[in-house]
Amino acid sequence: MLLKDLQPGAKGTIKGYSKSAGEYRRRLLMLGATPGTAFEVVRVAPLGDPVEIRVRGSFISVRKDEAAIMEVSTN
Repeated sequence: MLLKDLQPGAKGTIKGYSKSAGEYRRRLLMLGATPGTAFEVVRVAPLGDPVEIRVRGSFISVRKDEAAIMEVSTN
């Protein structure tokens, strides 16, 4: 499952990233969104871009392209 498919209030764990977008992956890793980390979808903009998630107590706004590479599992 991908982050872009989740609705507000959904909780899960980051499983990994697709290999195709190295720059997006590097940015998300620097912000603390590492594989194995729990997260919660706080809100999604009306057109689906951006998605705000809470990771390790911080809020991160993730663009649609970044959400499309983040593989997650829901709790």
